Amino acid sequence: MKIEIREIKDKDNDKIKQVLVSVMTEFGVPDHGTALQDEELDSMSDAYKTENSVYYVVTADNQVCGGAGISKLKGSNKNICELQKMYFLPKIRGLGIGSKLIKKCLYFAKKKDYDLCYIETMYNMKDAQRLYQKNGFIYIDHPLGDTGHSSCPVWMILEL
Repeated sequence: MKIEIREIKDKDNDKIKQVLVSVMTEFGVPDHGTALQDEELDSMSDAYKTENSVYYVVTADNQVCGGAGISKLKGSNKNICELQKMYFLPKIRGLGIGSKLIKKCLYFAKKKDYDLCYIETMYNMKDAQRLYQKNGFIYIDHPLGDTGHSSCPVWMILEL
């Protein structure tokens, strides 16, 4: 299997939306208060065209199978970015791609001089939480910013 991590292109929008919705559905993510209701799902390439944001897709044999992005944390005046919409189809999980993608996202965040990186996730996404911990994220006891993801009960942070 040939794996590539690259910046999102307009042609990837439908495929990455399918991936994100499929994985969130697999894990029973609620329709409200989560990324499932985010407007940017319809045009991810446009949502990450700002100077201080990026979204990467992971392809396996030229098929979009996952992705993750960095963007300024909504609703915060502090210099905090958010690791966003990191989801993988089952066929590419457990191959070490998650750590590579996180490192690529954090490298971008550091280049943009963010101080902290924040992430929200679901309580039952245990493998994802272990991946974030392995990459330096620690749990915090409250949400940051105003992401609109009130149904995400797990919050983590990393000092950059």
